[in-house]
Amino acid sequence: MRSSRLLQLMLTLQHGRSTTARALAEETGVSVRTIYRDITALAAAGVPIWTESGPGGGIRLLDGWQSKLSGMTGVETTALMLLGVPSIAADLGLGEAIAAAENKLLRALPAPMRTDAQLWRERLHVDAPGWFTLPDVNVHLPVVSAAVFAGRVLELGYRGSTRRVDPLGLVAKASVWYLVASRADRVLSYRVDRIESATAASDLATRPADFDLAGWWAESMASFDRALLSFPCRVRLSPSAIRALPNVVGREATPDPTDPDDDGWSTVDLVLESEEVALGQLMSLGVGVEVLFPVSLRTALREAGLEIARRHT
Repeated sequence: MRSSRLLQLMLTLQHGRSTTARALAEETGVSVRTIYRDITALAAAGVPIWTESGPGGGIRLLDGWQSKLSGMTGVETTALMLLGVPSIAADLGLGEAIAAAENKLLRALPAPMRTDAQLWRERLHVDAPGWFTLPDVNVHLPVVSAAVFAGRVLELGYRGSTRRVDPLGLVAKASVWYLVASRADRVLSYRVDRIESATAASDLATRPADFDLAGWWAESMASFDRALLSFPCRVRLSPSAIRALPNVVGREATPDPTDPDDDGWSTVDLVLESEEVALGQLMSLGVGVEVLFPVSLRTALREAGLEIARRHT
């Protein structure tokens, strides 16, 4: 990306040493002709570059000049545009602040890099809630997030009881916000839209020095999935049902099927949440499913099919 290379050139020259176009070309992996075009673009954008040809000459920045983005690459600068995801910023009460920060960042960039960064804001929009769903109401999220970042104890009204917790972080999953906090030496997650009241206390929260929010969340979700899926069953599926299965039971719960039999159908061993849940999920596969085990699920699916047929006679 050209914006990344331009910023790399600017930061290289900012170190105060004079260099040559050939050395810059070797460092950035482009031709000398391209380097001269980049130098011209930076100069046109207001970067005070001094060049001199011949022995003892070279390319350098005007003495004492420093960019406002020391240490940042073009890719990093462009990636900052993604911080302003509208739904997340609005939930946190930071919509206006994020927009203002983005504008300041863009104004600090030289014109060629500003164009690339602006493209991300103009051409990428994240709509977090799923289809046919309304976003959750998170009236207490601003108070909760303020306590998280200030490191203050939170007093929560949650499911009819009062709980005093040490906030450790926030997680946004599929437009649902979760507070991760410790209480009585246990780390738990709380759905923010189910918090009935939230007050930040004056005392500081206790946070383990080695706590890794992303790592804890990943392990927590894996443990939850393992605990939830406890009903084994074996089914025979048509080719169309095999293709639809990940959308019905989830990709994590979809094992590899056996090779197709003479009818083109495959056998799959599943572990689902319960017999009731399995019945509803497998019924969505229509005529493309046959339950082989257990007998109780096979019978339940047969009876459900007979009832559907009776209602449509």
